[in-house]
Amino acid sequence: MLRIGHLFLIISGLLLPVANYALNRGDPHDRSLAMPADSVTQKDLMDMMHTMFRLGPYSRKSDSVGVKPVWSVMPAAGYALQSRMAVLVSGNVAFRTAPQARISVINYSTAYTQNGQFTLPILWNIWNKNNNYDFIGDMRFYSYPQSTYGLGSSTYIGNQNPMDYDYIRFSGTVLRHVTGQFYLGSGFVIDNHWNISHPASGTGILPGFVNYGTATHTVSSGLTFSSVFDSRDVPISASKGFYAMFQFRNNLTSLGSTANWSSAVLDVRKYFKFPVNSANVLALWSYDWLTLSGRPPYLDLPSTLWDANTNAGRGYIQGRFRGAQMVYGEAEYRYRISSNGLVGGVFFVNAQSFSAAPGTKLQAIQPGYGPGLRLKLNKASNTNICLDYGFGTQGSRGLFVNVGDLF
Repeated sequence: MLRIGHLFLIISGLLLPVANYALNRGDPHDRSLAMPADSVTQKDLMDMMHTMFRLGPYSRKSDSVGVKPVWSVMPAAGYALQSRMAVLVSGNVAFRTAPQARISVINYSTAYTQNGQFTLPILWNIWNKNNNYDFIGDMRFYSYPQSTYGLGSSTYIGNQNPMDYDYIRFSGTVLRHVTGQFYLGSGFVIDNHWNISHPASGTGILPGFVNYGTATHTVSSGLTFSSVFDSRDVPISASKGFYAMFQFRNNLTSLGSTANWSSAVLDVRKYFKFPVNSANVLALWSYDWLTLSGRPPYLDLPSTLWDANTNAGRGYIQGRFRGAQMVYGEAEYRYRISSNGLVGGVFFVNAQSFSAAPGTKLQAIQPGYGPGLRLKLNKASNTNICLDYGFGTQGSRGLFVNVGDLF
């Protein structure tokens, strides 16, 4: 998903789903597909389109996710100071590999900006028919001019240094059910940056990435080992439960990596209904991304909004903070505005801290906060369009657009 910092104006006429089908009834006893018990009929944007434009009678075969896919797509356009004009299309596909399987999801998006930025990420989480295996993947291509601001979370926003690069990534993990809600697995990941360039600085001061050491081409390639505990009721938009993921990554020159280095990610989430008998949710998130050994290439260091789903750090432009260690926490309160579930709201607060180069200490804690609007794109898969306006320090602010809840 393309992240746009500063002011982003959505052209409301384009903010519509163009494909949204619920084609098959799932198992009504499966807790992962159950809709909220509500006396008010639930609505989504497809329902509203048929009503507003008088498209005639509209009925679905089911309001649940079944074996046949449920598609959601959102085109949009806008303007940002970093990208100038931008157009993007985002969406997801939700389905089951068998009636008793958990919901599988494929998220996709593509964007092109007036500054020549092109992004094409595809992420998937696919369960097999008996839920013994979970296949998780991330494939993306970026042609991505983007500024960097140096290392650590004490950097000044005015020390902006432009960079340009092409980037391709592939990550695949297979998790095997062990017991209860616990899974173990392993995988392979490669991050390839090439055509890395930056203009000469007119200040006579070397940018942070030059001091750190950068090349025109870097590769990080290695094996991953993961453990997951997941008791969430609905992975797409959880209202209760707990999720914890630990991943160790070991990059090796024998696998094509530019250097030997290792890292770890600890991703923990908890969801409460608050108040208990309401549809409102308090969601908590902790995301720690740590370099354990070696010296990762500059562009592979932990960075704001460069987590797996590019969601950690609302209130700041992508890449605003970068360093060898990243510690991040967020709380979000999600509440209904309309009783039919079509419109909701959120308020979020977060905090992040980064070290500079490997071996240095964490620096200043940088907070972010803001309100958000939720529009129910697809009630069958419980997918929202998320519009959030975030504020950070040193004047950072901007609108953030996503399909699906951010965590």
